[in-house]
Amino acid sequence: MKNFQNKTELSNHISALKAKGNSIGFVPTMGALHAGHVSLVKRGLNENNFVVVSIFVNPTQFDNQDDLIKYPRTLEADVAMLKDVSDNYIIVYAPNVKDIYDDNIEADSFEYDGLEHQMEGAFRPGHFDGVGTIVKRLFKIVTPDFAYFGEKDFQQLQIIKKLVALHHIPVTIVGCPILRAEDGLAMSSRNARLTPQHREIAPIIYKTLQTAKTKFGTKSAKVVSEWVEKAFKNQSLLELEYFIIADESTLKPVKRKSTKKSYRAFIAVYAGDIRLIDNIALN
Repeated sequence: MKNFQNKTELSNHISALKAKGNSIGFVPTMGALHAGHVSLVKRGLNENNFVVVSIFVNPTQFDNQDDLIKYPRTLEADVAMLKDVSDNYIIVYAPNVKDIYDDNIEADSFEYDGLEHQMEGAFRPGHFDGVGTIVKRLFKIVTPDFAYFGEKDFQQLQIIKKLVALHHIPVTIVGCPILRAEDGLAMSSRNARLTPQHREIAPIIYKTLQTAKTKFGTKSAKVVSEWVEKAFKNQSLLELEYFIIADESTLKPVKRKSTKKSYRAFIAVYAGDIRLIDNIALN
C-alpha cells in the first residue's frame, strides 16, 4: 500500500496513474476509521481503479479546541483496516498540519448560498469555513474523478456539492447511505469515546428519528419538533441540542409542508461531552 505524507509526492504519483488512464476515487477522513468509512472506500474501489484515503484531523473546522485535542488519532489501526480492504489499490495520504497549511493555520471564508447558516453552521460558527478550506485543498492535491461522502453529515454533503459548483472543481460528489450499528446508532468515530452507559442509550437518537418520520406523515413539523423536545427532556443521559425538519435542497426549516419538496429531519445530541449527529429522509 502506498502511503504518503507529502502532497507533492502524492500529486506526482496520482498524475502518473492518470497518465495511464486510471480513474481516481477519493475518501477524505479524519481517521479513527470504522465500518462506515470502509463502505465509502469499497464503493470507491467498485467505481474507480484506485482510491485515495486522506487521514487528517483538520484543526480549522473545530470550534471547540478541547474536541480537537480529544479527537481520536489511530493511524496505525486505520492503515491496517485499509490494508484488509485492498493492499494494492488504496493510496493513503496522512499529512501533518504543515503539509496542508504551511505556517498559516487559518480557514478561508466561504459562502454556500446560505446553506452554511443552518443547523451545524448556526451551532458551530466557522465550522463550514474550515470544511471548505480543507476539502478544496485536498481536491487540488488529489485531483479525484469521484469523491465519496456519507449522508450522516448531510449538511456537509450539500455544502461540498455547492462548493464544487461555485468554484468549478472538476470532481463528481457521491453521497452514500448512512451505515448503522445493529441497534441503529449511526457509525461515527466519536462513538468510541462513549461511556458504556451512553453507548447503551444512544440508539434512542435513531429510534426518535424513526418515530418522527412516522408522525410527520400526519402531523406538522411544529408538532413533531415539540414531541421530540419533550421526549429528550425525559432522557437524563442525553441532551438535545437541536431537532430541525428542513427542506433537503435549501436546508431551511420547513414552515408549511409541500408535496413537491423533499424533507429531512436533523438532530444533534450530547451524550456527556460527546456530540452525536444524525438525520433521516422523511419522504
